[in-house]
Amino acid sequence: MNKTKLKSIASEVLKQEGQELLAAADRIAESVVKSSDIISNHSGKVVLCGMGKSGLIAQKIAATLCSIGNKAVFLHAAEAVHGDLGIYAPGDPTILISKSGATEEMLRLIPILKEFNSPLIGILGNMKSPLVRQMDVVLDASVQKEADPLGIVPTSSTTLTLAIGDAITGVLMSQGDFKQDDFARLHPAGDLGRRLRLIVENIMQSIQDVAIVSKNDNLRKVVIEMTEKPQGAALVVDGENQLIGIVTEGDLRRALADGKDIDKITVIDLMTPNPIAININSPLKEAIILMEDRKSQISVLPVVKNDGKTCAGLLRLHDIYQKNLF
Repeated sequence: MNKTKLKSIASEVLKQEGQELLAAADRIAESVVKSSDIISNHSGKVVLCGMGKSGLIAQKIAATLCSIGNKAVFLHAAEAVHGDLGIYAPGDPTILISKSGATEEMLRLIPILKEFNSPLIGILGNMKSPLVRQMDVVLDASVQKEADPLGIVPTSSTTLTLAIGDAITGVLMSQGDFKQDDFARLHPAGDLGRRLRLIVENIMQSIQDVAIVSKNDNLRKVVIEMTEKPQGAALVVDGENQLIGIVTEGDLRRALADGKDIDKITVIDLMTPNPIAININSPLKEAIILMEDRKSQISVLPVVKNDGKTCAGLLRLHDIYQKNLF
C-alpha cells in the first residue's frame, strides 16, 4: 500500500474520532454535570469499574480525578466479588464503564453496590443495554462507528469514553475552584508541578553575584564590573540600593560600535531608566511571560523586593532554559 493511501487512513481515523466527540458534546453535557454533582457532594471516594479496554480507561480516569484532589480508585469487575469490595464505604459513588452495557461481571455487581447505597453512574456504549436501566445517571458513550479500517477495534468508543472522563474532571475543577497552586501541591515531584511551584527567588542570580553600578560611573567601570560578574547586565542603583536603571551587554556593544570614549561616557547616558522588574516572590511562569510575551523580548530581568524598588538580584532567561524548567 502506498504512502498516500496510508496517510489518508491516518487522517480518516482522527477525523472519525473527532466527529464522534463533537456529536457527543451536547448529548452528554447535562449528564456530565449530574455525575460531577454526585462526586463533588460526596466527601469520600469514587470507584471506577470496568473490564478489558474499558478497565484501562477507568484506570486513567481514576488517576486523573486523583490528580485534581478527588479520591478515586479502580475496581476490576471480575475481582470485585473476590474480596475487593472491601474498598467501599457506604455511599461511595461508582462509575461503571462498558461499551456493550451487558458485561456479566458488572451486572452481578449491581445488587451488591445498591446494598452499599452507591450512586451508580454509567458510561455506556449501548443505550438499550441491561445496565442502562440500573444506573442513576447514564452518559451516552455510543458511537456511529469505530475509526479503524474494519470498524471493529475499540478506537472511537475508547476515545469518547476517555473524553467523557475529562469532561467530568473539567466540571469538578470548576465546581471546586481548582487552581494552579492546587495542582502544584498535588504534583510536587512532577515537572509541571515543580514549574508551577517555583518562584523567581529560586532561580535568580543573587545581588552579590550581579554587577552593580551608579548612574555617574563611566563605561570603563561598567565593563570591569560586568567582566568580574558576567551575568549579561549591570544594575544601576542609587545610594539606598534602589533600582533606577539597567545596562545590558547590548548597550555596551552599541556604545563601543559608535566609538564612544569609555572613560567619558557615563552610565546615565547608556542605561535604560526605570526598567521592567519583577518581584522576588513572583511565580517563575509570570517572569517568563513578562520576558517573552512582548514585541521585543528581553533576556535579563531585574528582581526587586516587596517594596518594588530595592534590588534583590537578576533573573536570566538563560538560567531558566538551561535547567529545562520550561
